[in-house]
Amino acid sequence: MSAEYATNPDDMSARRAIPDAATSVASGLPESERTSGAGVSVQESALVLGGTGKSGRRVVERLRAVGRTVRVGSSKGNPPFRWTDPQTWAAVLDEMDAAFIVYSPDIAMPGAPEVIDAFTEQAVAAGVRRLVLLSGQKSEVGLESERRLQDSGADWTILRAAWFNQNFDEGFLREEVCSGRVALPVGDVGEGFIDADDIADVVATVLTRRGHSGAIYELTGPRLLTFAEAIAEIAEATDQEVKYVQISPESYAATLTAQGLSPVAVDRWIYLFTDLMDGRNARVEKGVQQVLGREPRDFTDYARAAAATGIWSSDR
Repeated sequence: MSAEYATNPDDMSARRAIPDAATSVASGLPESERTSGAGVSVQESALVLGGTGKSGRRVVERLRAVGRTVRVGSSKGNPPFRWTDPQTWAAVLDEMDAAFIVYSPDIAMPGAPEVIDAFTEQAVAAGVRRLVLLSGQKSEVGLESERRLQDSGADWTILRAAWFNQNFDEGFLREEVCSGRVALPVGDVGEGFIDADDIADVVATVLTRRGHSGAIYELTGPRLLTFAEAIAEIAEATDQEVKYVQISPESYAATLTAQGLSPVAVDRWIYLFTDLMDGRNARVEKGVQQVLGREPRDFTDYARAAAATGIWSSDR
């Protein structure tokens, strides 16, 4: 679970400037060069779904920095895009060569494979040749969504991302961090927290360089941390008291219900924090290194940089 849509993707209040926006792509070959072969630059227009979200907006920034034509797929985009309204799909796919697919609310949710299947079929029919899917922690539903993409007939790449670092400062956990208490139904399970900037660098590279067709990259940070350890690192970076508390799924469900979430949404979050956080994804992978030839950003460096912006100050 990457939790790309753990918060309103159009809420700009917690967002910060993106450092070194196109580091991995801008160092590539000249824009005019378009020949075959691994690592050679290609010139393509790209649709970025979730283009105002944590990873999507960073991908848009990087692609535009190297002169790509980019269309942002968003409910507030022009034209607008909504997963729940297939009538909005044709307009955003028109004249696009490639697409970065970020499914909302989460690719592990029931019904996702059918929607992915319908969208990829329409994308291929519209002439989109390359599809890059942001997947997440392994689940039966998520793997089936990936299979639908693989069977689309397009030139595909799959990126399986761990939990985003930015869920703590740009997502739904920011307010809890600011309150000094983060309570989730997750125990002593390691997670390979990955930085959204690393994901965006990978996506931009896969979309602009040849040699990634048919590849599945597992994207994690350089080490495993439990949620308690991640919160402890944030507390140290901020020099504030922030505690992690493991609560029962029932208590968390009651909290979400009190916040006004629908029963369907509550069930979704309980599933993501219990079934998918059972240790099956407690591993460090090398996808970032395979694509970018460098190490991913460490959580400590992320926490220090985020803390320096004041994003976790109690008065924010």
